Amino acid sequence: MFEWFVLIVAGFFAGILNAIAGGGSFLTFPALVYAGIPPVSANATSAVAVFPGYLGAAAGFRKEILAFDRKVLRHYLFLSIVGGLVGSLLLLVTSNAVFSSIVPWLLLFATLVFAFGKRCTEWLATAHKPLHQAETPFLLAVSIYGGYFNGGLGIILLAAFITFGMQDLHLMNGLKNGMSLVLSTVSVITFAVAGIVQWPQAVVMMAATTIGGYLGALLAKAMPARLLRLSIVSIGFIMTLIFFVRS
Repeated sequence: MFEWFVLIVAGFFAGILNAIAGGGSFLTFPALVYAGIPPVSANATSAVAVFPGYLGAAAGFRKEILAFDRKVLRHYLFLSIVGGLVGSLLLLVTSNAVFSSIVPWLLLFATLVFAFGKRCTEWLATAHKPLHQAETPFLLAVSIYGGYFNGGLGIILLAAFITFGMQDLHLMNGLKNGMSLVLSTVSVITFAVAGIVQWPQAVVMMAATTIGGYLGALLAKAMPARLLRLSIVSIGFIMTLIFFVRS
């Protein structure tokens, strides 16, 4: 019963974090591992658990997504599909032992991206020339990462868009959420077909993240963003240390 309580609490607060600033996977994935689910299956189940958040975010930015250049949008979404599928398939062929050794580094990378992503995007906005020629390979690589382990995916995408010369934050957020939804849909379908999703835990956490996401949207304007980001970064480093010790 305590393990189910941990999953519900983790899902609830993950929904709040994702609604306000992102970083929910820092809670859902470790909670599932704590509940005794093997790392690969825990990663797949975590992807399913946070999926409603991507759906809601994309719906909220529907206007911005549809306002984007259709040809470019189709190209980006295609890269999301291909990359998400490749990353998901890579996870399926990764053993639990290998994934356990990789997870601490993935968590560390995601935490660093979350901690310094804003500074990096601000620096890129003022210190670069648009790198249009790098769009396809870079976004494909990011999408593969997202299909394999999506921690910090949104921040990486925003940094990429700024590097490509985009300036409208609303359009970038819309595109980020659209790509994340498509990528996550591919991942969830792949994991479901492969049979590695623990559905009882996933369904419970999906309900918890949905409720948390709704409340998180209400709290978004009331909670100091700096304090929230500090909390997420602290959680990320603590989880990283725990998984380094475990591995």
